[in-house]
Amino acid sequence: MSRRDRDDEGRARNARPRDGLGRPLPYGSDGVERQPEGVVRTPAQTLAEAQRLLDDGKPFHAHEVFEDAWKTSVYQPDRELWRGLAQLAVGLTHAARGNNVGAVSLLERGAANIEPFRSEPPHGIDVAGLQEWARSLADEAKQRVRVSPAPPRLTC
Repeated sequence: MSRRDRDDEGRARNARPRDGLGRPLPYGSDGVERQPEGVVRTPAQTLAEAQRLLDDGKPFHAHEVFEDAWKTSVYQPDRELWRGLAQLAVGLTHAARGNNVGAVSLLERGAANIEPFRSEPPHGIDVAGLQEWARSLADEAKQRVRVSPAPPRLTC
């Protein structure tokens, strides 16, 4: 029987180090520091941290920042916005890893999920620009070529 990694509360958590794209590395390897989970940030802090991570080539880690915003905004009207942004970051992660099928799926889903925010984008988020970026990257990935995704700008 294998022993699972657990966090302080006893929940299963993979403690293996990860690379910049979130791929698990062997135990004992030098990995990229993981994002702490459950951090409550303001929208501005969320966007700034996620943009920094995207610019540093760490879309998986940016996804975790958006996931915190999504999970901590249970009763907020922009909850689905954060979920859509997390999906876009995961789509970028898949594209960077060479998983075009996963990239297309998540980029299209994320672009659709932020659509309701297009007419009145909250927090200075460039919803239209993000949708254009995501759909363009998804179209590239559909061509089954290895894409070299550039990170998007989150705000106008």
